[in-house]
Amino acid sequence: MTDWTARIRTIPDFPKPGIAFKDIMPMLADAEAFAAAIDTLAAPWRDARIDAVLAIESRGFLFGAPLARTLGAGLVPLRKPGKLPGPVLEARYALEYGNDVLQVQADAVAPGTRVLLVDDVLATGGTLLAAQVLAQRLGAEIVGASVLMELAFLNGRSRWNGPPLRAALVV
Repeated sequence: MTDWTARIRTIPDFPKPGIAFKDIMPMLADAEAFAAAIDTLAAPWRDARIDAVLAIESRGFLFGAPLARTLGAGLVPLRKPGKLPGPVLEARYALEYGNDVLQVQADAVAPGTRVLLVDDVLATGGTLLAAQVLAQRLGAEIVGASVLMELAFLNGRSRWNGPPLRAALVV
């Protein structure tokens, strides 16, 4: 298996001084590395009978779609306001630099649907908690959450109060 983690580079002082940005674009551009990352993300959930992957905008979509395909599940996008038609549910959350909102179509999944929450990075945990709130409002059964990368120094995992949370890479 390809060491996909070797294709993630650190960009110093981006987007502002003092930040060491983890750039996943080289990993995404390498077909073998991207496939290996998806396989790593899927491994803990292969036997979990996932019905739908709830992927968080926007980079969560990059992992949610192939992960849903790999797990034989549907895909439900969790979007920023104004992107989804029809009635929506929303959850507000705090980021390290402000506030934001996630939305899901109110009829995206039936109550009892077994879902996996997916995003690219777990930082402070606010976005993942908003996704959890939306899944609960839909009446879904949250099987777990999966992220490509956890930034452990930001301690976002400590805010998670749900089912298993798996990170493919912890930095």
